[in-house]
Amino acid sequence: QAQLVESGGGLVQAGGSLRLSCAASARAFSLYRMGWFRQAPGGEREFVAAIRRMDARTNYADSVQGRFTISRDNAANTVYLQMNSLKPEDTAVYYCAGQLDYSFTYSNPTAYDRWGQGTQVTVSS
Repeated sequence: QAQLVESGGGLVQAGGSLRLSCAASARAFSLYRMGWFRQAPGGEREFVAAIRRMDARTNYADSVQGRFTISRDNAANTVYLQMNSLKPEDTAVYYCAGQLDYSFTYSNPTAYDRWGQGTQVTVSS
């Protein structure tokens, strides 16, 4: 079964940067699309960014557009989320997710089939 493992979370001051990594098994890396979601305490899981395997097309939530960048390293079977200009409201558990097959939807968490365990990101003011 495809496996996803996140790393790179931590504590950072507002305005700082972090890079999250999602290491995927070879089978997981062939997923149609990879995405990042986040969930703050008491909140719902929300879309952050996604990248499509076939053409590396990317999509971003409005709240992170221009600050976050999703990318992939095929040789390392890894997807990254570079987070710059972090704000306290970015504090959440960040999850890597994957879609097994084609889906028109990239921002709905129910459209994803595989999930990592999550990594905590805390931004202090």
